[in-house]
Amino acid sequence: FFLEKPYTMKLLLILVLLVVFAHADDKPVTCGSAVKLTHLESGSKNFLYSENKNLGGGSGQQIVTWIPDRSASGALWLLRGPNGEEECDAGTPIRCGSKVRFTHVETRRNLHTHGIQSPLSRQQEITGYGEDGNGDTGDDWVVECSGKYWMREKPVRFLNTDTTRYLGGSNNVKFTQQNCGHGCPILHHLEAFGRKQKDSYSEVKVELGVLLSQ
Repeated sequence: FFLEKPYTMKLLLILVLLVVFAHADDKPVTCGSAVKLTHLESGSKNFLYSENKNLGGGSGQQIVTWIPDRSASGALWLLRGPNGEEECDAGTPIRCGSKVRFTHVETRRNLHTHGIQSPLSRQQEITGYGEDGNGDTGDDWVVECSGKYWMREKPVRFLNTDTTRYLGGSNNVKFTQQNCGHGCPILHHLEAFGRKQKDSYSEVKVELGVLLSQ
């Protein structure tokens, strides 16, 4: 899936996002798809995002936040099988209860968590980790959804297999000039955190993306 010319790939993905998902509400999310995840508690206005910048404290790994910009190319994540297993077949529907990895399309790092505290809410840090899509079991997430398959536009949660924390965010946990400083590169982003509780702060859905089918 990865191309040697990332900007070409990025342009192609942006151009087809709305076209490919325009009439796919009743279809399952599939392996090999590149998707944008939106956070429900904040009104589906914030999207899981990363870029090639590192945290100034904590683990120092790549920053992951929720960004209030649905057009941001840094919000695209490639859906893959879990760490240490063969890659799943492109276009295969993802079953509820299965394990997946999210590889950031632009930086090729995986959505990750571990025991280090997040900077604002003091829950668990969510970061981008690994090189060229290779990381560890802290990159594996269980898809918690209702029914047989993970369906687009339906609420879903992601439980990390290493830490048993849910991917989460909150409209009340935001980077501001007061807590991030002037010139903050993630100003107005929501903090992405690993949450112990299974509640509204950990509900997300697929909003946009390139959906593959067999």
